[in-house]
Amino acid sequence: MRFIVSTSTLLKQLQAVNGASSSSTVLPILENFLFEIKDGLLTVSATDLQTSMTTSLAVESKEDGKVAIPSKILLETLKTLPDQPISFSVDDKTFAIEINAGDGKYKLSGENGEDFPKIPVVENPSSVAMPASVLAEAINKTLFAVSSDELRPAMTGVYCQLSPQHITFVATDAHKLVRYRRLDTKSESAANLILPKKALTLLKASLPSDDVSVAIEYNSTSAFFRFGNINLICRLIDERYPDYEAVIPTNNPNKLILDRALFLNCLRRVVIFANKTTHQVRLKITGSELNISSEDVDFSNEAHERLTCQYEGEDMEIGFNAKFLIEMLNNLSGEEVLLEMSSPNRAGLLMPQTHDDAEDVLMLVMPVMLNNYAQ
Repeated sequence: MRFIVSTSTLLKQLQAVNGASSSSTVLPILENFLFEIKDGLLTVSATDLQTSMTTSLAVESKEDGKVAIPSKILLETLKTLPDQPISFSVDDKTFAIEINAGDGKYKLSGENGEDFPKIPVVENPSSVAMPASVLAEAINKTLFAVSSDELRPAMTGVYCQLSPQHITFVATDAHKLVRYRRLDTKSESAANLILPKKALTLLKASLPSDDVSVAIEYNSTSAFFRFGNINLICRLIDERYPDYEAVIPTNNPNKLILDRALFLNCLRRVVIFANKTTHQVRLKITGSELNISSEDVDFSNEAHERLTCQYEGEDMEIGFNAKFLIEMLNNLSGEEVLLEMSSPNRAGLLMPQTHDDAEDVLMLVMPVMLNNYAQ
């Protein structure tokens, strides 16, 4: 089997799917790319058995065939080569690979492509289409709030609710929660999926910047994403997602409006002086003045800053983990944010003060108990 392809074209496609491969000691073939040629079209696959990605590109070739090529050595070689035609010759019996590029000749050993795990297909799927920009925004807004607690597998993914009215993405780690809803993207049939973090991270990296439509097919076990020449298929997390609506407080009479950038920078400075374990900051609101403070008793560090704000409600004092607030503010857009609260021991809701009619973003953060409330 022999084929010729441009180094830059091949490298770009390999980098798009490389994240799906696995450094598995149990199944070493997962450290390879599967190259399959049929009628002048090269299909490259990578998988870790849970998540698989494939991409295809045209090459010059007179024969069909397949071979598994070690991914790391191939990528490192391509990265150092200039843009030029490169030829691959594969021995059909020993799977030895010879690469010729310009004046260079490189040899490496491949494996039988037949031994590579079969890339799964979604059987009897339902389908929905979504603009790439909507999917990318949903992933960006929710991925940071996903839990890494393997004991609660449902929360290690993003919960996706499809319905004829809207599409909702939810992520939580029990300390913070994000609900991202799009009213301009709908699905004919209702369904609930829990998409794993790795698959969404790979999608985020490979979604195109131009607004193409992403075709999504799914059944009870898997989801399949297709856009351009890239396909991604992942196994869904088969768990029951917690009832997130139950934890979102509905009656929040205390409303605080702040300049997002000012609040964010203030928190970044104040958290430097906070306890390194709790990252606790204290928000004390009196009238139109917000005092943000932190202290680390062990090292006698403390910080105080004052911001002017728009506030309606009773004066209050509440504690939060500043790291969570900083993450949320980084993932919100708009100049001003609205923080809604009811009492110092109830969750606060953070959202943009103004937003697009088609987009509904809500972020929830649990408070940290302060050791002395102002009575």
